Amino acid sequence: MKRKTFRSLLDADGPLILPGAHDALAARLIKRAGFEGYFIGGFGAVGARFGVPDIGLKSLGELSPAVRDILAACDLPVLVDADDGYGDVKNVVHTVHTYEKLGVGALFLEDQRWPKRCGHLEGKAVVPVEEHEAKIRAAAQERMYPDTFLIARTDARAVTGLDDAMRRAERYLKAGADCIFIEALRSVGELERVGKAFDLQVANPLAGGVSPILRPEEYFRLGFKILPYGIDLILRVTRTMQLALEDMRSGKFALMGTGATLQEYLSVVGYDEWTRIENSYRAAKVGSD
Repeated sequence: MKRKTFRSLLDADGPLILPGAHDALAARLIKRAGFEGYFIGGFGAVGARFGVPDIGLKSLGELSPAVRDILAACDLPVLVDADDGYGDVKNVVHTVHTYEKLGVGALFLEDQRWPKRCGHLEGKAVVPVEEHEAKIRAAAQERMYPDTFLIARTDARAVTGLDDAMRRAERYLKAGADCIFIEALRSVGELERVGKAFDLQVANPLAGGVSPILRPEEYFRLGFKILPYGIDLILRVTRTMQLALEDMRSGKFALMGTGATLQEYLSVVGYDEWTRIENSYRAAKVGSD
């Protein structure tokens, strides 16, 4: 089945909710739950794959295989966090092309100074606006496919203030971005101000972050269409595993049987379909009728 374009998801009315997939199993579960698309962010991917925080320890060479494996397991349209593009303008173009070849329909590029970090953590810095403007222009003009949806993210709100973040957003749009993402807005008032200023935007309802957590319909009313819930699944998975391990360590095994059943898990990973293929095409035994 051919993957739908990310742009096609924007035609539907209402907010576009994108659960974050930190691995291939999460992506398969997202599709089975009935979502139309999903998000792959560095926070979950580097945590699940490498066990390290999202503070610039891993770059394209390590993250692209994670994206590849997740996309292979789920054919829904996907938005990918491409960090700062991992270098200068030529690196940005290489990053965009790498992800396009994997089947990524949308990505965002941020103006943090490397080593970057999660947008809701302290200690961020941003590059001069001209530097990221050039990256957005290069990405927009050199993308392989016109349907590739390019989001320009700015982290300037926490560094140089909201006014500068909005000025940067305007320049990134003029440079060729399809959409704006002003990270880590601090209040409903800021959401209202930004929501009125731009036509199509991303909000980041990050669990435990600095931004207000609203219902998706409320974000949409304020002017935010694209809503990646990037870390909700990995936080819940982490807590579930902690509880299970504590239960094992205690020797009580009180939680035994409270997870998915074996048959439920096998269904998620496609066991029945692979069994059908095996049984349909298995070579006949020698001497059989």
